[in-house]
Amino acid sequence: MTKSYSFDAVEFFTVGTLGPRGERTFYLQGRGDGKLVSFKLEKQQVMALADYLDQVLDDLPETALGPPPADLSLREPVVSAWTIGALGVAYADDEDRLIVLAEEFVDDDDDVNEPNHARFVLRREQVIGLIHRARDVVSAGRAPCEYCGSPLQPRNGGWCACSN
Repeated sequence: MTKSYSFDAVEFFTVGTLGPRGERTFYLQGRGDGKLVSFKLEKQQVMALADYLDQVLDDLPETALGPPPADLSLREPVVSAWTIGALGVAYADDEDRLIVLAEEFVDDDDDVNEPNHARFVLRREQVIGLIHRARDVVSAGRAPCEYCGSPLQPRNGGWCACSN
């Protein structure tokens, strides 16, 4: 069953998490045409997307912008349509829109011919809001070890093996 999505007029676009620190599940969520869709993804994908979008914005010609969206918290219900395996970014010069493309993760053992896709056409203000939100969400996780940078485990009392 195909669960691909395409939103040319995105009303809402964000990232967020559910669960306690150390056990958080990351989601990319968008709404268009009154339909809300959520996808699971990895923390590294969230950060890479934010960093790349920031670079793309730096390379675009300057233009007057409105304020970014104010409330970018996840909307209920948060039910993942599928897990993201790959993300891409494109720019539509004629409309001055950035396009975020997501492709479903497909395990080699799965009996799937084609992965599902999602396409979100975004205004620059939405992209700026997403970048700030992504960085806030990622930084709200576990503190890194001061020696190796790995996330500290709360169950270990914030102790890291590399400190021996």
